[in-house]
Amino acid sequence: MRFFVTGVNGQLGHDVMNEIDKRGYEGIGSDVSEAYSGNADGSSVTKMPYQKLDITDADAVEKLLEELKPDVIVHCAAWTAVDMAEDDDKAQKVRDVNAGGTQNIANAALKINAKMIYLSTDYVFDGQGEKPWDPDCKEYKPLNMYGRTKLEGEQAVSNTLEKYFIVRIAWVFGVNGKNFIKTMLNVGKTHDEVRVVNDQIGTPTYTYDLSRLLVDMALTEKYGYYHATNEGGYISWYDFTVEIFKQAGYTTKVIPVSTEEYGLSKAARPFNSRLDRSKLQKNGFTPLPDWKDALSRYLKEIDNIRGDML
Repeated sequence: MRFFVTGVNGQLGHDVMNEIDKRGYEGIGSDVSEAYSGNADGSSVTKMPYQKLDITDADAVEKLLEELKPDVIVHCAAWTAVDMAEDDDKAQKVRDVNAGGTQNIANAALKINAKMIYLSTDYVFDGQGEKPWDPDCKEYKPLNMYGRTKLEGEQAVSNTLEKYFIVRIAWVFGVNGKNFIKTMLNVGKTHDEVRVVNDQIGTPTYTYDLSRLLVDMALTEKYGYYHATNEGGYISWYDFTVEIFKQAGYTTKVIPVSTEEYGLSKAARPFNSRLDRSKLQKNGFTPLPDWKDALSRYLKEIDNIRGDML
């Protein structure tokens, strides 16, 4: 089976390529840069075929995918700078990538009869209430430009294809790139205390675990909408930070604050990022491990990477 993965310079695309390689499948990675530029961790993804591709270029997308003819396209590429997406001069670029680029990929997938996995977000909902969002819920009301354009990407996929998986995730972390955990570890080294919001609730997603699930999905025809985060109870960013420092052995004090007290963010953030993951098991997929276990493995992984780089 041949996979084509977009956005391999990001956290998830990097791990998806490694999972594909680990299972012995053929994988071709792509991104907008001239060459793969991942974490210097010796990961096998750096040894796999790479194709530069601007997903906003419809002709280039169609030409490359017709040439490669993958069985599955895992579309990880996206504009994910949530606050920057609110800038007036960035709005069209965000839409070109998240909506237009996704439409280009979907059009090509249809032409070559490939399955498509599209990674989306809880930001397509309004983030209100306390009830976990059902994957088949259609009560969309995105709070910001990022959420609106990711929803447009979902619609591009569902309106174009029949062989698709739309997988919403939240609070993502992986070895390749920046994320909340790395930020907190850096802040914790230099500050005696840190203020973190305690009224935004969700569950983290470790890209290493998610990658296994995505490849599992690709081997089936159980198409549709799914929610996939690590298992465990729903938590706040404050709770997450407390556990990060606990497992890392930091003594940094964590002060809980409301989103209003914290301020700073240009884009509105959802208070309710709870995603109902039960459809995974109903359809025979193995759920992701508990988030505390995922955090423990992740901290060991980035420690190993630092050690290898010394």
